[in-house]
Amino acid sequence: MPRLLIKFIPLNLWRLLCAGFFLSTGIHGTLGVPLSFPRTPYRYTVLDQDLAAVLQQFGNNLNIRINISSEVKGRIRGSMSNLPPLEFLDRLANLYSLQWYYDGLVLYVSAAKESQTRVLVLTSIRFDKLKKALDKLEISDDRYVMRPAPGDSLVLVSGPPRFTALVEQTFNGLVAEAQAQPRVPETQPSESVLTLFRGSSSMVVRDGLPQAAYSSDVLQQDGVGEKPEPRQK
Repeated sequence: MPRLLIKFIPLNLWRLLCAGFFLSTGIHGTLGVPLSFPRTPYRYTVLDQDLAAVLQQFGNNLNIRINISSEVKGRIRGSMSNLPPLEFLDRLANLYSLQWYYDGLVLYVSAAKESQTRVLVLTSIRFDKLKKALDKLEISDDRYVMRPAPGDSLVLVSGPPRFTALVEQTFNGLVAEAQAQPRVPETQPSESVLTLFRGSSSMVVRDGLPQAAYSSDVLQQDGVGEKPEPRQK
């Protein structure tokens, strides 16, 4: 599927959320599940109508299920230019400080002030595994923040509620999967001990390192290596 251009997040909001939103500059990026909108202009005449009603009609006209937050408020007065559907949606988001996210089934539209931030603690999984899973599930979205802290022990996630919820659910699933794996007991490496004899002295070498040297006199004092009794004739 072709990548879609995103250009609806205002610059001041982008800075407010730690430079996490992807602003369109002609660059193609990851956008969750791509929306299959027609390229023909979306013709919709708006004179004076509630913003939520316009978005609901937008979903109805394009046969897309849409979930509109109660925080999406405002009225549209005046005519809207005939734009391709995606650009029409981006235009509304830009004008009314909205965020939208499509999970493949439902188009979620929320107010920018509803953006959520989560910090995930990486214990049993690594960041690259989480990122790979999100990419395969088409959850990743370059417009919103998901970046690891130095050392990959923490992950910062920020974006609309549906996006953060899906990232968190995926993370919890990976953690549960990792914890369910049987643990392989660690085996201690066997220790190598070697005794070197040189004449009347000997040396113990443990794991390749000399440990101690003994003479035959010391061994005899310890009761080891005593001279045998002479045989009786």
